[in-house]
Amino acid sequence: MTKKNRDMLERSGFFKKFGEEWLFPTIKDAVEFAKGGTNLLQAKIKDIEDKKQDELDKTREVIEMSRIGQVVLGAPIGEVAFCSSLIASKRAAASILLSSLVKLGSCDPQIALILLRMCGEFTKLVHVARSTPPSLALDELHTFDEQVRCTFTECQAIDTTDSSWMQAQLSLSRGGLGLRSLAHHSNAAFIASISTAGLASPSDNFLADAVNSYNRCVPPESAIDINSLTSSPCRQHTLSAALENIQFNSLLSQSSVADKARLLSVSSPHASAWLSVVPSPGLGLSLDPNEHQMAIKWWLELNTSPPCAFCPEHPLDPLGHHAVTCKRGGDAISRHNKLRDVVLQTCHRACISAKAEAASNWLCGKPAAFDLTVVFPLNPTFISEAGRTAGSAAVAAELRKHSAKDAKCSELGWTCIPLVAESYGAWGSEAVQTFSRLALYLATRTNSPKSKVVCSLY
Repeated sequence: MTKKNRDMLERSGFFKKFGEEWLFPTIKDAVEFAKGGTNLLQAKIKDIEDKKQDELDKTREVIEMSRIGQVVLGAPIGEVAFCSSLIASKRAAASILLSSLVKLGSCDPQIALILLRMCGEFTKLVHVARSTPPSLALDELHTFDEQVRCTFTECQAIDTTDSSWMQAQLSLSRGGLGLRSLAHHSNAAFIASISTAGLASPSDNFLADAVNSYNRCVPPESAIDINSLTSSPCRQHTLSAALENIQFNSLLSQSSVADKARLLSVSSPHASAWLSVVPSPGLGLSLDPNEHQMAIKWWLELNTSPPCAFCPEHPLDPLGHHAVTCKRGGDAISRHNKLRDVVLQTCHRACISAKAEAASNWLCGKPAAFDLTVVFPLNPTFISEAGRTAGSAAVAAELRKHSAKDAKCSELGWTCIPLVAESYGAWGSEAVQTFSRLALYLATRTNSPKSKVVCSLY
């Protein structure tokens, strides 16, 4: 380029607009640059074509996958193999949490059990159970149930029998540990989901299969009419409760008289409150790992302890029945006094001037004597009736207290109120009424709902 041409381009503003990189010393350099641009353009064209091919391949893959199944809002819809594959991936993701709970259980099994019940088992795959036909998911749900059982066994260091695991799968109110079986409740979950969403149709084969499977597990009075689901949706709580009734009655039918008494006692109101409490060392609500393990074994009727150190005449006590009632060594008295002190502190919090071993002002200013006692339902005195009626041991103990103490209390102008607890955690009716009144006083003082205060007392 001549100097004259360069000056002309500079005056025209060409360099300001395009820069000087467009100037080449020779024609050969300009040609080489043009070839490079052509190669760059061809490379871009090839890249675009490759991307289009990738998108085409992905589209073909999606079309192919749609033939065997799809995922809608996290739920698999399609063939059995597709559903099983997706549920298996969800199960594998949940296994990470289960493995972590095993590690946690080695140092704090109480918290590990609460997390397993609240976050690690039924809740992890309940969405799948509610949205996928049980016939397509049952195998994977059974596998997950086995994983939960293995996790419980490892994090609690407890070997379960089939009957004890069946009890553990019951809800807390039924004397279980709340580790519900996904496979067992999958039909109830699916039926409830479909019916409450207004999608129930008698012509739906998947729904018909779920209803038939559910009806085979429950008595005729609890059976579902598929034609009524469109007008009367079912709640999962109701359907699952019917399944739990069958499971609980099955346990009772195959149990001894002593085991029936235990099952009826642990399923009594408030007996399982200790299992749902949030562990708090500062409030005295946490258990030492050994204490927790022993309590779980005691709850599930598993081998609990070595022979009693104070009673050589009882060399065999694998279930701890003698250990919990033995009066030698002072354990029974110590437990009684600690329970008495808790009741005394609760009265003080409610502004009741209670004293140990003395009467306290109670209803309408009349003094009352709270007589606290703990009874064992499997005691020969109570076991016969306790194997038939829940809470009968507490009722019998209340009557005995009234018979022994009413006359003396009447002479002193007191009201005798026996506070009877069964060793598995159930309370007598008079104790329940007393705690209800204490809860009312505490609720007024703390401006809290009474129901919340009642729960905190147990």
